[in-house]
Amino acid sequence: MLPSINRPATERRGPQAGTGDSLGPAPNFGYPARVAPFGELDYLYTPSDDVAKDARYFTDVLGGKLAFAVEGMGARVAMIELADGPPHVLLTDHLDSDRTIYIYRVKNLARAVAGLKKRGLKKESRLEIPMGPCSSFVTPGGQRIALYEASRPGVLQHFLGRQDF
Repeated sequence: MLPSINRPATERRGPQAGTGDSLGPAPNFGYPARVAPFGELDYLYTPSDDVAKDARYFTDVLGGKLAFAVEGMGARVAMIELADGPPHVLLTDHLDSDRTIYIYRVKNLARAVAGLKKRGLKKESRLEIPMGPCSSFVTPGGQRIALYEASRPGVLQHFLGRQDF
């Protein structure tokens, strides 16, 4: 039986879920047991030429819920909830590429990045996002991935409901 998406991730994946530093088993769904390298995929950071227009489409046509639409420091970001849980879509107009960034939560960013470097990660950039420290990198195939440590857990609640545009 597949897990319910309405239950918290810890209930879906067992007591060590979402650690992001290889401490617990990933859900196997019939596949051989293995340890997941990352925690939860929380956000799809998605480029947009017109964040307000795209947010309306995601809510009016796709039926998503607008969690927030914030504007600051020359950028617009809107969070859309298309499911009961993550990943949530973050539409933004300030990305330097037309590729979505997959943003995974990890328990310990330093440990997760060190593990990736041991396995061959060559170049990563460190930055801060509202939820905490973040490491971003591009795969050889051009996919964009970021890992973040949720060190400021209350910050998301600060944005929820805000509509600057």
